[in-house]
Amino acid sequence: MRIYLLRRLLLVFPTLLGVLLINFAIVQFAPGGPVERLLARWHGAEIDSAARLSGASAGEVRSSTTGTGSDSAYRGARGLDEEFVRSLEKQFGLDKPAHVRFALMLKNYLTFDFGSSFYRDQSVLSLIADKLPVSISLGLWTTLLVYGVSIPLGIRKAVRAGSSFDAWSSFLLVIGNAIPAFLFAILLIVLFAGGSFWSLFPLRGLVSENFADLSWGGKVLDYFWHLALPLISMTIGGFASLALLTKNAFLDNITALYVTSARAKGVAERRILYGHVFRNAMLIVIAGFPAAFVGIFFTATAFIEIVFSLDGLGLLTYQAVIERDYPVFFATLYMFSLLGLLLGIVTDLTYRWVDPRIDFEARAL
Repeated sequence: MRIYLLRRLLLVFPTLLGVLLINFAIVQFAPGGPVERLLARWHGAEIDSAARLSGASAGEVRSSTTGTGSDSAYRGARGLDEEFVRSLEKQFGLDKPAHVRFALMLKNYLTFDFGSSFYRDQSVLSLIADKLPVSISLGLWTTLLVYGVSIPLGIRKAVRAGSSFDAWSSFLLVIGNAIPAFLFAILLIVLFAGGSFWSLFPLRGLVSENFADLSWGGKVLDYFWHLALPLISMTIGGFASLALLTKNAFLDNITALYVTSARAKGVAERRILYGHVFRNAMLIVIAGFPAAFVGIFFTATAFIEIVFSLDGLGLLTYQAVIERDYPVFFATLYMFSLLGLLLGIVTDLTYRWVDPRIDFEARAL
């Protein structure tokens, strides 16, 4: 196991390098950048100001300043000083060749030096530290709820396999698994967050404005009041596969020889189910907890944070992509990738801890 663990740890670095290299190359060919976006902001502000002073529309002023009917991205059409543009590129660190910038980024990332945000007066590491608790809260509570619903449901489906309960619950699970979490989120907003019907839950944020003035119990209630709709949205579509996995694991063990022998000896059915079958059937389910957390943390939380305006890493990454805030984007990509790779190793260790018969080194050979 030590050789396998060492091999997995050594693979973390080339995998991270590949992820960063591919995304860095894509960014180089993507249209628009931080300099162009900043210039577009200033140009738009100048047009709006000129329009207010002259009484003309912004489109007319833009046409007169650029010589076209649209907002041209060509710098020369804006009449900007090239020296000023070069100073902006130097400020953003874009005056160096691409390979030099990539090498400097890798060197800094080895010491978790992510620099500062282009548009926020804050270091990237402090930004991530501020947003991380929100994403971890969503991912952790969703994972616990998914497991809390899936395991009892899967056991009941296995015990009553072939019944009407098994049939209609499987149908609902398939429907819940087929609909994306963000669609459930939009539906819940329309129904319960003042969209068109009831206004029972807050639409945005993780806590209320008067959170600091609330009592300890009031803070807990306020926290879960804000989390209710996001957690429901993520849980509905998250427990289908795990519930079916639990059911199949129990069915495989219920028909095993040791269960038949226990029944022949007169052991109570409940003791057989929870004393023998549960321990063996739950091996794969419990061992998959880290992987399940990674999947929920990386996929569903990003969309849910955007829909409910929760100030977490998902929303931060989305805003960084839109604003071309490269330090924030690459730092969150690096952190997500590193966390995913490390939790993948933890998943393998959990499998080995739950079932010592698993030998990853023999499988690798």
